[in-house]
Amino acid sequence: MPNSSSPTEFLLLAFADTWELQLLHFSLFLGIYLAALLGNGLIITAVTCDHHLHTPMYFFLLNLSVLDLCSISTTVPKSMANSLSNTRAISYLGCAAQVFLLLFLFSAENYLLTVMAYDHFVAICKPLHYETLMGSRACVKMAAAAWASGFLHAVLHTGNTFSLPLCQGNVVEQFFCEIPQILKLSCSDSYLREIGLLVFSVCLTFGCFVFILLSYLQILTVVLRIPSEQGRHKAFSMCLPHLAVISLFVSTVVFDHLKPPSMLSPAHDLVVGVLYVVVPPTLNPLIYSLRNKELKGALKKLIQPGQCQHP
Repeated sequence: MPNSSSPTEFLLLAFADTWELQLLHFSLFLGIYLAALLGNGLIITAVTCDHHLHTPMYFFLLNLSVLDLCSISTTVPKSMANSLSNTRAISYLGCAAQVFLLLFLFSAENYLLTVMAYDHFVAICKPLHYETLMGSRACVKMAAAAWASGFLHAVLHTGNTFSLPLCQGNVVEQFFCEIPQILKLSCSDSYLREIGLLVFSVCLTFGCFVFILLSYLQILTVVLRIPSEQGRHKAFSMCLPHLAVISLFVSTVVFDHLKPPSMLSPAHDLVVGVLYVVVPPTLNPLIYSLRNKELKGALKKLIQPGQCQHP
């Protein structure tokens, strides 16, 4: 519940101030949202139904699709509803829920992408130990650790942020609630503690990214030694989509939290917000399925009735 010095609701940044542009915003976001639901839903269904995809790589991909579905559902429907009802308001609890869910889902996705890089590293660099290191129990534990770490991260940041007194108004300069924008409304020096936590979180995210890059450098050295062109193509087809998703995710999140003061404007905030909240969940299914013959085959089977396979 809000404390006595905090507003009971917040005003989000609007994409447009005329009904025609608000309707256009609603239509664009609706199309993007449906595309994200369809793409991620198809991947979840394909991996669940096709027993050929019951492997660690696709198990982690299924988890990634669930995270993407949840993250885009946290922000886009509320933005569309506000456009239709010609309002900018979001309740205090609704804002806190958005902050918590986004932190939870993005943190879990960051750790999951790191686990997926480790899976690729073991598969290519230590193939003889793959069954031992990436057994079903180990995969479940890794995925559970990613979700649990994201949850703890979200509890820490959300609790710390919303315990601050907010007396600098109630206007959030973004189309959803996020910690950097909420901290601008604080009237207490205690916000420096949360900024310190944010910097630590960004460093942790960057650390995961460095681990991923080092893993792929070792993968690259092994792949280049593969004598057959088909083997190299298969390895690159498995790794390149993952690298593209990681680069898009990390670059947009880090830029949003560490952008230079010269770029502090509502227009830039909106663009960056869309880039890291809306674009990745929509493009990830396309990126992963574009060069993946197994996933494409499983998706084609979904079109035909009676093709759902179980072990």
